[in-house]
Amino acid sequence: MNGSRIPNDGTTTHHHAAGMTTGDVARRLGVAPTTLRSWDRRYGIGPAVRDDGRHRRWAAADIDLLERMCALTARGVPPAEAARLARENTPAPENAPARKSPPPASAPPAPLAKIPTPRLPSTTIPVRTVRGLRNAAVRLDSPLIDRMLTSTVHSHGLAGTWEGAMSPALRAIGRTWASSGDPTGERYVEAEHLLSWHISTALRRNADTEEPGDDEQPVLLACLPGEMHTLALEALTATLVERGLPVRMFGAAVPLRALAEAVRRTGPRAVVLWSQTRPTADRAVLGMVRSTARGIRGARTQPMVLAGGPGWSRTAPTEGVHRPHSLADALELVESTAYC
Repeated sequence: MNGSRIPNDGTTTHHHAAGMTTGDVARRLGVAPTTLRSWDRRYGIGPAVRDDGRHRRWAAADIDLLERMCALTARGVPPAEAARLARENTPAPENAPARKSPPPASAPPAPLAKIPTPRLPSTTIPVRTVRGLRNAAVRLDSPLIDRMLTSTVHSHGLAGTWEGAMSPALRAIGRTWASSGDPTGERYVEAEHLLSWHISTALRRNADTEEPGDDEQPVLLACLPGEMHTLALEALTATLVERGLPVRMFGAAVPLRALAEAVRRTGPRAVVLWSQTRPTADRAVLGMVRSTARGIRGARTQPMVLAGGPGWSRTAPTEGVHRPHSLADALELVESTAYC
């Protein structure tokens, strides 16, 4: 019936004009879209409006909340705590990045500089925490180790706890052994193994992996053939998952053929290859992974390759391969692939 039709006089709006898409908001704030979806799923920092009940549309108030969240996490506040503070409208620290007003929903998002991954020096965690972990490990006090790790992760996040407590405590046990004068090299090995097991458990407990979407390329992490040290790679895996990035962690001593097959099958955005000791640092593996391409002819893509670990320290640089010097470096490099 013609009389029932509402004329299009410009006063009506399409439903998609209710807000910005997740991709637009991610580009505006300088975070990966997977991070926004993770914050929505884990902490309830999500949009009030969804098209057809599924697609996210971010209104001005939603973006304002996200900007507070970003400012807090950029200062090293753990995501769960940052979400709580952002909802309470608690001001970010004075030196946090200044917030900008969001543009109208119909306007293209203005590019902003990527908020850097927070670099958390060990001084953010008291030295007594590191000493306490070392002493608890030497006493083989499993319950205390577990309580200390749980509390520190809650207060400082996974990245901060790894760089400020877990890794320093392991090094402290090594110094304790070195000063013991034991010629067999076996003293305190039980303490190191116990602490390593608890650290691995804490990392996995605080990073529940989820299946990525069809349009998301994972990050592939593996130790080189013959390399058995996995803890640092586990820390990076847990922190990437915490930030909402899909990962595939293959662990220790991955055979060359299996590694090549994993790269071919997953088509990763980035590949992190870990070498703790010099004998396992094989440049040929880097070249093999870097040359692996995926996609149709004329539009093939290659993964970013990161050579992580002290084993690479005396190996000549390989063209196109990144050498992160810390977990924060690796995080920043991997997260940058979301914008490629």
